[in-house]
Amino acid sequence: MREKTKVIPIGNKVIGGGNLILIQSMTNTKTEDIEATVAQIQKLEAAGCDIIRAAVPTMEAARAFAEIKKRINIPLVADVHFDYRLALAAIENGADKIRINPGNIGGAKQLTEVVNLAKSHNIPIRVGVNSGSLEKELVSKYGGVTADGLTESALDKVRLIEAAGYDKIVISIKSSDVLMSVAAHEKITAVTDYPLHVGITESGTIINGSIKSAVGLSLILSQGIGDTIRVSLTGDPLEEIKAAKVILRTLGLRKGGIEVISCPTCGRTEIDLIALANQVENMVADIPLDLKVAVMGCAVNGPGEAREADIGIAAGKGEGLIIKKGEVVKKVPESELLAALREELLCWEKT
Repeated sequence: MREKTKVIPIGNKVIGGGNLILIQSMTNTKTEDIEATVAQIQKLEAAGCDIIRAAVPTMEAARAFAEIKKRINIPLVADVHFDYRLALAAIENGADKIRINPGNIGGAKQLTEVVNLAKSHNIPIRVGVNSGSLEKELVSKYGGVTADGLTESALDKVRLIEAAGYDKIVISIKSSDVLMSVAAHEKITAVTDYPLHVGITESGTIINGSIKSAVGLSLILSQGIGDTIRVSLTGDPLEEIKAAKVILRTLGLRKGGIEVISCPTCGRTEIDLIALANQVENMVADIPLDLKVAVMGCAVNGPGEAREADIGIAAGKGEGLIIKKGEVVKKVPESELLAALREELLCWEKT
């Protein structure tokens, strides 16, 4: 059962209160490069990204928000560190949310200035802590980086925002240690009802990071904890969106989107199944259907397993079958298999 957190609007989206868990990512372009940043956000949006965050290390980056906002359709979050003036400029230029660390953007006066401007623009503030930046006094207090220390640090930052007179807050509490991150989320959920942005930080490359994120997010989300997620990967942000969608769909927390299943390769495989499965996964990314597509590579199990999906292909010896709702509907040469599958899916979309 989902935890009933506080409802917080972010641009044209809403999080908390049992609403849909939203997928976030972060651009890796220079925000000052408006064309590159917009192009990347549009690709992420098409792939299923719900909220996008961009770094604001310079005043030029903050000013770029005004133009970027005009050309995208999802909320744009400003990631600000060290200089409160960058937060002010990002808000003035249309940021739908700001991510700050209240302890490193200036003193209480500067923080209050940021909070007051956020309040006047009615945008939320995300605060939080990563295990790699836990305050020295908390590391000393708890004898190292611990879930208790992460929780206390996050709550300290929340209190700073509250003391400045604002409560539209989103909390992020992350660690690269999966079990520590799980424990921290369990602890903070017990003492606050602010919505949580969930992720395993610095999780690694696509393979390691996806696995660590899937394990950690599953343990957290399955307890009803979490309102937005990011799968943090060292790689193309598009891979973050793909992984996040699979995690949410697997947990039954999202519907929609095509799920591709494929058999493991073995000595019976007579086609380049690895390449074909990847091609299918990329090919269906822009088709808004709630279907299961099977990609099978031999005559032993392929046809039978493909029949378990809504539509599937089973291939071998230079030709392949299109299997729809359990029935073989077409036999085509292997070279035409991908195009034939896409044609069937697009026809399905129109029915």
